Amino acid sequence: MSLTFITPPLQQINSEITRHAGVELYVLRLDLMHPWVNGNKWFKLKYNLLEAKEKNFTTLLTFGGAYSNHIYATAAAGNLFGFRTIGVIRGEERLPLNPTLSFAVQQGMQLVYLNREMYRQRNTPALEEYLRQRFGEVFIIPEGGSNLNGVRGCIEIVGGAMIAFDRICVACGTATTLAGIALSLHKGQRAIAFPVLKNGAFLAQEIESLLTNYLASDLPTPYNSPASWELVCDYHFGGYAKVNDELLLFSQQFTQEHDIPLDYVYTAKMFYGVMDLLQQGFFCKGDRLLLVHTGGLQGNAGIEERFQKFTKISET
Repeated sequence: MSLTFITPPLQQINSEITRHAGVELYVLRLDLMHPWVNGNKWFKLKYNLLEAKEKNFTTLLTFGGAYSNHIYATAAAGNLFGFRTIGVIRGEERLPLNPTLSFAVQQGMQLVYLNREMYRQRNTPALEEYLRQRFGEVFIIPEGGSNLNGVRGCIEIVGGAMIAFDRICVACGTATTLAGIALSLHKGQRAIAFPVLKNGAFLAQEIESLLTNYLASDLPTPYNSPASWELVCDYHFGGYAKVNDELLLFSQQFTQEHDIPLDYVYTAKMFYGVMDLLQQGFFCKGDRLLLVHTGGLQGNAGIEERFQKFTKISET
């Protein structure tokens, strides 16, 4: 497996929608950084891996669902950088393993399953102590890499872009990526997050907490306060990992037209939302927009499999 990470390229989107809206639209292709450890997941893992190495940990333990991009990336990163990995998976074991978990096992990850009631306690000292008693001295990375190390890494996402953007758009799950991006921008810029969870407005509190805790820490930041940010909560398509025909069709058409594959859980919803808002006049003419492609394409195989099964059941 290659240790080489490439600088994510910028790709401009030219379409009738962008021309009519009078904006310049670019995509930051984090999905192209590495075959397996890419997207925002690499940035969330980077400083966690460095801390684990500095503190002489040999085992990483983290959490995720059965289709988790974070589990997938952590397994690959552990294999790349010489860590043993343990993935604590929400729910019961189901065989055969889906493509995400099968890949994780191939990378050497040990899978452990917790029922949903226990899994909800994943951030409590009691469960962490239980896991350390069971597995020994492990470096625990929270679900999605959502900690201050994760925020620190995400500060670096937009830093490599050589164009000054007015609005930076990103899909939002744990809010870590949005927090890091907001800390990396100057006052004239604005970060816009598209929650992929239903009723995602609660993430505002999570973002404020991450920003406050980060600024109170000794970790580096280019500015003493975050740039302005907002949540656009209308494009979740029913909730986390929910997909319908409209989203599938949009994703397929966008890929064909612009040669940019989208993942259904995160980027497809954000891209759909941006293109819809452009048609509504949400953005100002002359704006330069940056859409952050956060990777996650590995999850499409599982989503398509589930969607096809549901379609077959509905037709019977």
